[in-house]
Amino acid sequence: MMRKCHVRFLGEGDTVTCASLPDKKTAGVDGIKSLSPAARFDLAKGLFIQGQSKPTRRIWIPKPGKTEKRPLSIPTITDRALQAVVKATLEPEWEARFEPSSYGFRPGRSAHDAIKHIKNCIISKPKFVLDADISQCFDRINQEALLLKLNMNGSVRQQIKAWLKSGVIDSGKFVATTAGTPQGGVSALRSA
Repeated sequence: MMRKCHVRFLGEGDTVTCASLPDKKTAGVDGIKSLSPAARFDLAKGLFIQGQSKPTRRIWIPKPGKTEKRPLSIPTITDRALQAVVKATLEPEWEARFEPSSYGFRPGRSAHDAIKHIKNCIISKPKFVLDADISQCFDRINQEALLLKLNMNGSVRQQIKAWLKSGVIDSGKFVATTAGTPQGGVSALRSA
């Protein structure tokens, strides 16, 4: 049986499961990799949208089959937990808006589902399929355009803006972020 943790700002009766809170193997700038179940429960009880964020910790991972490396931005455990809550709040509305043929960063959808959809579409007659990888796509997303697309005001918007603008600690040095979305935390910002 899964325990439930009440999250104050969502509204009466809205809950997030303790199991959905972050438990990763890589620490953010706070140095915390994971929490005990009791500490996770305490973290969930203390989550509030404050419009603030700590910088993320930049790590570099190799791209498969290449010598290049890809940057990941690892948030603090508190930011990860709050991102999970905000994602759970925004996701139902955005899922209703997405095209049925969209598969990227969607719950319950995978690359295999996209391939199956493509095969079903081209089974009756040959068609062209474009498979594209946009170089540094998430690093170049216009943050202001993303915030406008969210079409919301108030504390949630301020919190998302704080995550976008929080900067990164790369090799011990702070680097400001003026464009792009962090890769390595909860994918709420990329889905929008």
